[in-house]
Amino acid sequence: MKNVLKTVFALSVILFVSCEGPEGPPGFDGLDGRDGVNGLDGVNVTGQIIEIEGTFNAANDYRIFYEFPQSIEVFETDVVLVYLLFDEVDLTDGSTADLWRLLPQTRIIDQGLLQYNYEHTFIDVDIFLESDFDLSTLPAGDTDNQIFRIAVIPADEISSGRIDPDTLGKTLNSINMEESKIKEITF
Repeated sequence: MKNVLKTVFALSVILFVSCEGPEGPPGFDGLDGRDGVNGLDGVNVTGQIIEIEGTFNAANDYRIFYEFPQSIEVFETDVVLVYLLFDEVDLTDGSTADLWRLLPQTRIIDQGLLQYNYEHTFIDVDIFLESDFDLSTLPAGDTDNQIFRIAVIPADEISSGRIDPDTLGKTLNSINMEESKIKEITF
């Protein structure tokens, strides 16, 4: 028991002695390190959006094929999204706004099920119609002068959560792109 008391007393003395006394003077600031060699500026990778217009018909096998121009660099890891101009809606202030829908988009029409769909590589985008009926029976409103917006977004942007691809408006806001800067291409 004596040894335990001696140990507790010794630890108490060490604790109280180490916590007492005036604060010492502040130390000297260290010297600044040498400036290293500047590196190359990184690439500012941002998304791009292209607007295309085309008509689906039997001659093109109900497909609109778009090959990315050399001015748009698309990597295999990039995310490519396609939006269909689905409608124009009236706003409360009396103006109108375009209503865009992300593909694939399935519609139930009189003839059956119609789907606007797409597939892509880092070279091109192929937008096509699929249905459970003869596509030649479609009215012009479903095939002629259809407008699509193709968004090319770096995969890092999508995986970081900074991009919300659910709607075109959110995608535009996420990549800080103004509608007036979207390239328009008609086939």
